[in-house]
Amino acid sequence: MNHFCRLLEAEIPRLRRYALALTRDVSGADDLVQSCLTRAIAKQHLWQAGTDLRAWLFTVLHNQHVSDLRRWRHDRNTVSSEDITPVVCSIEPNALRVLELRDLEAAIAKLPPERRQAILLVGLEGMLYEEAASVLGIPVGTLRSRLSRTRQQLRALMRLDEKHEGAAADYAENTRRAA
Repeated sequence: MNHFCRLLEAEIPRLRRYALALTRDVSGADDLVQSCLTRAIAKQHLWQAGTDLRAWLFTVLHNQHVSDLRRWRHDRNTVSSEDITPVVCSIEPNALRVLELRDLEAAIAKLPPERRQAILLVGLEGMLYEEAASVLGIPVGTLRSRLSRTRQQLRALMRLDEKHEGAAADYAENTRRAA
């Protein structure tokens, strides 16, 4: 196995995690990663040694996903997000945490694709803003504002602002009673 293939192999878990978050389907994620790896091997001459392979692979994966979405829309074989069973990565012993994760996953699924991709690259994959912007092919400033709007939308979808206000009101009421 050559050096490039060993480097590719090390990135498969990250690619799979991102593909699963994009497709919300294990089989679709595996297909997407396989397409990405096939394309990367065929186009390895375009990768420059010494540059960030992970960012290059995520760009290939992202572009493949966008192409697949366009093809599916063209073929009219789309599936609504309500028809897709949510993916639970692990079962927590604490039911509240599982429910919060389920709610977060449902909220992320409701995001427009460009916002979902941005939050997943930065939040899930831990990419720097510059890396994520490069993968998405957008300026860093656009990514920052997209993330800001995405976080605001997620808070609204999960009703975190209402929960925070409710908790603050409960605290104020309990403090008033105690006095």
